[in-house]
Amino acid sequence: MVKIWAINCIFTPVMFHFLLRTIPRPILITFSLWFSKIAPLLYYGTRYEDPISGKTYRKFLPYGYSGRAKRKNVLCPGSLSLERHRLLWLYLKQKTNFFTAKHKVLHIAPEQCFYKLFKAMKNLDYTTGDYNSPIADIHFDLHKAPFENNTFDVIFCNHVLEHVEDADQCMRELYRIMKPGGWGIFQVPLDTTRATTYEDKTITSEEDREKHFWQKDHVRLFGLDYKDKLAAAGFKVTVDDFVNTLGADLVDRYRLPAGEMIYLCQKS
Repeated sequence: MVKIWAINCIFTPVMFHFLLRTIPRPILITFSLWFSKIAPLLYYGTRYEDPISGKTYRKFLPYGYSGRAKRKNVLCPGSLSLERHRLLWLYLKQKTNFFTAKHKVLHIAPEQCFYKLFKAMKNLDYTTGDYNSPIADIHFDLHKAPFENNTFDVIFCNHVLEHVEDADQCMRELYRIMKPGGWGIFQVPLDTTRATTYEDKTITSEEDREKHFWQKDHVRLFGLDYKDKLAAAGFKVTVDDFVNTLGADLVDRYRLPAGEMIYLCQKS
């Protein structure tokens, strides 16, 4: 009990935010794999539930680098899922055939809460890709993806397009490598108070990027024209307010992002 108390004292919200801000992403991913093995013991309880694993906890952990991005009670101690990951899981379960039909899948920037589960699914031919993640199968630059035209049935690319130099080019690449009849989900941080995406290439310091784009490694902040940008790349885009169909009790129980829309992108 003393050891558990001591670890709890170390992993305070302040410490978590400090680690997020200071540790390079590849190292942070490796560290979090270790942490997820002991965290369920520290946060044992029944108040909140992770629908991905079905496990319950007395609370979730804080997350976010700074400012508006900092949130309390959102990171699941076991699966390391965030609120948007849990929403996506429920959406895939309830509104797609992802878990039942055969799919050739590309998962860009694979989330730790998903990639082992997806890789083990017999109905999927599953490939992960990233610029530098240690858990990705292939490392590449999304501006010029190393795949033939019309390769994948399903593509996930979540919280990536706010980081890349040319988001429009990356959207075109996602469209190019998707098979006709295929679909993808491409979530981004989105400011619903903005009609248009905010981008300024003269904003280069980490401090200024945090101020303007909500995080130090973001280079734009998408607005309500995000759907139009995806459509300009060729996609048929459905904006689904799925979270609002689940009810307030489940939104709280699963710690889901109230108001977040799912961007489902299809290739005719």
